[in-house]
Parts: sequence; structure tokens; C-alpha cells
Amino acid sequence: MRYSLRMPGTDAGAYDRGDGRGPEMTTFYLARHGETTWHADHRYAGNSDVPLTRHGLGQAAALGAWAVDAQLDAIVASPLSRARRSAAPSVETTGLALRIDDRLVEIDFGDGEGLTPTELAERFPEEWAAFCRAPASNPFPGGERGRDGIARALPVFDELVEEFPDGRVLIVAHATLIRLLFCDLAGMDPDGYRDLLPVLGNCNITTIVYPWATESQVTSHPRIRLLGFDVPPGRAAI
Repeated sequence: MRYSLRMPGTDAGAYDRGDGRGPEMTTFYLARHGETTWHADHRYAGNSDVPLTRHGLGQAAALGAWAVDAQLDAIVASPLSRARRSAAPSVETTGLALRIDDRLVEIDFGDGEGLTPTELAERFPEEWAAFCRAPASNPFPGGERGRDGIARALPVFDELVEEFPDGRVLIVAHATLIRLLFCDLAGMDPDGYRDLLPVLGNCNITTIVYPWATESQVTSHPRIRLLGFDVPPGRAAI
């Protein structure tokens, strides 16, 4: 499920509010880190500091190659090494300093760290069932609620918008946190993130403009405009 929604002949940073004031919003490129040693077994990594595989390092290099022409103003990453290592090639190719923000760390899966879905269902059947019903509201034992993760990470976006109005910012973080944030910003219930967005490819790019001044009359107003979802770096719009 990888889509590029960029319109032909347009630039991802060239949209305006339609009120004559010109572009006043920040373009965010959200990238999940590269493949880790737990990826093949589908283990929940969360706050565990799991290293990248050789393939994951190659994915990070592809992200760095994309960054060469992306005209980025900042690169921000989670403090976990898999995110920092994934951001490193982009830092090298752009010459920008790497910013680390602890609020971008992955959701803490508590006692579920390092376990597969099958192992979680066996060890914590009730908690696993509750998580599957409403994963943003029901954490694993000893873990963090997804909704609390949204609350800690959202201010990062607002602060970056204030610092880089009409700028371009690459954020390298984690699959669960990115999907939760996306749902919240798009005006969707975060408890549906696993159904709506089952997978994010490693080092693929989701491009959003935030904050978006919507004119729609829907009950839950989206605060972003989506320009590309889960697009491999070689195909992502710049």
C-alpha cells in the first residue's frame, strides 16, 4: 500500500491556504527507520534499542540519496539507535545537523517488548485481545498507551512549524508512533491505525503538509494535507 499523491507539475511545498496569504505551512517527510534484526520475526521493538541489519543500512543509504535534492531545512530523529543510524546518511548528504528529540521515541510496549504476536497472545491473552480491539487505548502490561504517545509527540510538530514556517523537515522515527500520529492529524480515530495502516515500509516516506487550514465541513477536521503515503525514497516526490 504505497501511494504518491503529488499532482503533476506541483511542488510538495508550494500549496497555500487559498486565502491569498501564500504558503505558510511546513512540509514534513515522515520516515520509519530501516530494517532491524527483529524485523523478520515481527517482534515488538518499542523502546528496545535494536540494531539495523545490513539491509536496513542500505535502506538508510537510499533515504540519504533522496535527501540530496529534497531541500530540507532540518532532520530530526528518535533517540533510539535504529532511527539515528537511519537518519545518518541524510545528515551526511545534506550537511544538516542531526537533531534528536526524545519525544519521538517509539511507543513503549512494556512486557511485550521483544515478543511476537503469537507469543503475546499466549502470555497475555486478555491484554492482547484488548489491544487488538483498541490498540491506541489498551497498552500491553507495563506499557504506554498509544494515545499518550500521540500527546507527547505532537508538540514536536508544532515547535518545528514555528521554527520552520514554509520549511521542509525530515523526521525519522517508528512505525507505530508515525501511524498513530497520522491518524490523529488526519482526523481519524487512532484506535483504527492497525486496520487502516497495517504496514509502513522501512525508510519509506510519508509526506504531509501541517497545519492545513481545511475548508471541509466534516465533523472531525483533518489538520494535514497528505501528499504521499509510504513511498520508497527512489519514487518519493521532492
